[in-house]
Amino acid sequence: MDFGVVLQTNPPAARTVQLAKLAEAHGFSHVWTFDSHLLWQEPYVIHSAILAETKRVTVGPFVTNPATRDWTVTASVFATLNEMYGNRTICGIGRGDSAVRVTNGAPTTMAELRESIHVIRELANSRQVEYKGATLQFPWSRGSELDVWVAAYGPMALKLTGEVGDGFILQLADVDIAAWMIKTVKDAAAAAGRDPDSLAFCVAAPMYIGDDWDHMREQCRWFGGMVGNHVADIVAKYGHHGEGVPEALTDYIERRQGYDYNTHGKADNDHVDFVPDDIVDRFCILGTASEHIAKLEQLRELGVTQFAGYLQHDNKEETLRVYGETVIPALQTHVTAKK
Repeated sequence: MDFGVVLQTNPPAARTVQLAKLAEAHGFSHVWTFDSHLLWQEPYVIHSAILAETKRVTVGPFVTNPATRDWTVTASVFATLNEMYGNRTICGIGRGDSAVRVTNGAPTTMAELRESIHVIRELANSRQVEYKGATLQFPWSRGSELDVWVAAYGPMALKLTGEVGDGFILQLADVDIAAWMIKTVKDAAAAAGRDPDSLAFCVAAPMYIGDDWDHMREQCRWFGGMVGNHVADIVAKYGHHGEGVPEALTDYIERRQGYDYNTHGKADNDHVDFVPDDIVDRFCILGTASEHIAKLEQLRELGVTQFAGYLQHDNKEETLRVYGETVIPALQTHVTAKK
């Protein structure tokens, strides 16, 4: 299992770069950042600084969307970073949440998401693509490589992910829900004639090492509110019990009343009182190192290939240290020096 860290690009940008370097030092393979241009600093500028000051980690947005940038511009950013730093980028993409809603926009359609994935991936892999009636290709790009992982919750998005994604991003760590969603993506991949095991499966959730459960829950309750934005869209389309969507995912938002994007992704979010403790416990990975390891082992058994931990809390450095010294080694293949 690989491990990633998910950072907000809060000022000063040097702090984001510092945390990325610390994550690499502790054995994380991926550094992801939010991509919401009004709420936080521009991620791709900071990605360039992270790549310049690290040697190994792969860097990308968690997640971008097809609405806020022209798809060819997005592809150009990745191809340029790859030329500069040696194919160490990755693209997480979804229909759009805070980046579009803060500007009174709306998530894109499934058709737009599907087409954007194709255009971005082809151009950023130094290939030509048909776009708006023209055949386009970067004449300066050679040998660029980019995987596109799709963030999804609802049945249609999960199906699309299996059909066209290089990987699946699930932003919650509930084992039962993950099992259903991973199976749905794999079934869609198989139905499309793809090898389901060729896809990456990334579970993302807040990770907090500690033993004060009340404090950890309050630091991470924001995550249930963030997930609730996407769940509300699913409920609006399918109802609370439609299309086989697990009730464990939909029932908890019944008390949800609005959402303030000014505190989006923050521990002090004041619109998440509707999120009960059991949802925080199930959606996040909290507790001692051994408790983290036990849950991660369950997720690995489901086929999860990467865990990406959010660090939007007050225990960043210690959590990274314990992961590097204890959790990550426990999830790696053990090799003996002599048999």
